[in-house]
Amino acid sequence: MARTHLLLGIAASTGLVAALAVPAVASTGASSPTRPSAQAAPVAPAPSDDRATRIQKNLRMALGKKFAGAWVAADGRTVTVASTDAASAAAIRKAGATPKTVARSEAGLASAQSALNRKARSAGTSVSSWYVDAKTNSVVIETRSVAAAKKFVRASGVNAQAVRIVQSNARPRPLYDIVGGERYWTTQYGCSVAFSVTGGFITAGHCGGTGETTSGSNQVAQGTFGGSSFPGDDYAWVNTNSQWTPTPKVNKWNGTYETVRGATAAPVGTRVCRSGGTTSTRLWCGTIQQLNATVNYEEGSVYGLIRTNICADPGDSGGALITETGGQAQGITSGGSGTCNDGQGSGDSTYFQPVTEPLQILAGQGRQLVTEGGGPGPGGYCDGYTTKVTGSLASGASQYQPSGNYTSSASGTHGGCVDGPDGVDFDLYLQKLNGGTWSTVASSTSPGPDEKVSYNGTAGTYRYRVHAYSGSGSYTVGYTKP
Repeated sequence: MARTHLLLGIAASTGLVAALAVPAVASTGASSPTRPSAQAAPVAPAPSDDRATRIQKNLRMALGKKFAGAWVAADGRTVTVASTDAASAAAIRKAGATPKTVARSEAGLASAQSALNRKARSAGTSVSSWYVDAKTNSVVIETRSVAAAKKFVRASGVNAQAVRIVQSNARPRPLYDIVGGERYWTTQYGCSVAFSVTGGFITAGHCGGTGETTSGSNQVAQGTFGGSSFPGDDYAWVNTNSQWTPTPKVNKWNGTYETVRGATAAPVGTRVCRSGGTTSTRLWCGTIQQLNATVNYEEGSVYGLIRTNICADPGDSGGALITETGGQAQGITSGGSGTCNDGQGSGDSTYFQPVTEPLQILAGQGRQLVTEGGGPGPGGYCDGYTTKVTGSLASGASQYQPSGNYTSSASGTHGGCVDGPDGVDFDLYLQKLNGGTWSTVASSTSPGPDEKVSYNGTAGTYRYRVHAYSGSGSYTVGYTKP
């Protein structure tokens, strides 16, 4: 007996997920959605110069407890480094920075800020923020009421001389991330985000017509459908407001996220996973069964879909389909004939709109899929090295690889790399044993997760030091010895 394929939106008349025995139809009520005119491309930021970052990182480690912060002048080049010890000036100049002697160390200011944090509830609504300011060697409190800020300082027990109170009319508001697979609401339906694009996200066309407003899963105003196509196709994009930040993430519903790295179309048989706001107990995975499938919904036919054996339920519409490895965005959840209610997936079919068509349209507006490079995976950063080892670091910690050290019996080139997870700053140091002392002979300390070094050295004993300057996670070290 033939199965009926149904769309996977959910009704939202009360803001609650409706209890439905079968997938519900989420009709937009718009018979002919239109596309907006092309928008000007956003201005790309200028390339960053990491010189200041390198100076800060190196001097923070060299000065230790004497370090009191660093900053770049308005000219974009002059770097000032503060220290609590005037004798540090020579080392600071040698590193290429201008020294400044101050009363309080970075650690001391951080301690004062922590004391304020512990008494945050006593700050009152007129105090908008507080932060460490290395340039003034103080903790700055921004407030609409000086009296309230002073009361806050007294309650925290912080030395008032370490605090600078600044009057400000600022009224900060929360900002929220856009994450693939998570719930959003229209005025009528609950659907799911597929993938972030610059200025918003893509989703299913049957979830909303052009001009319809959306709110996030937290019911905070989110954006407006900028374009929608259904039937024939089943895609749409939502232009979000400034409170919402697009991210290269898909929720795996286990406390972690899959990183989106691209949108290369995968062939039949590829393992793929689906994320949606209703079946938010795990990432549901299966395989691509067919490409270019046509589904005949009651509202009309949709063409060129990806057919999979992954289950889905009402409210998963618009959610993400991504490759199980490699982070390649594939599709937008459209509809299907199965259910995930048994906890395993029924094995029935779910169909997905390929992401290629909406991404091509958005590219004409100067917009693109939000992705993030680096990290382990096919074509990884450390490919081509003779030996690879792995490890895991907490922020601020170091490890030595491979298992302590290695010996080279000949002179020649030592090449090494570290491939860290996205969003961290890992550094790499090649060290050589001289007598009983390890000396750094090459290093790479750029801001980011991935580093490479190359060193022409003599025979001897070597090791790589991997340092988590900021952020935590697993990494791969690759190395080649003479």
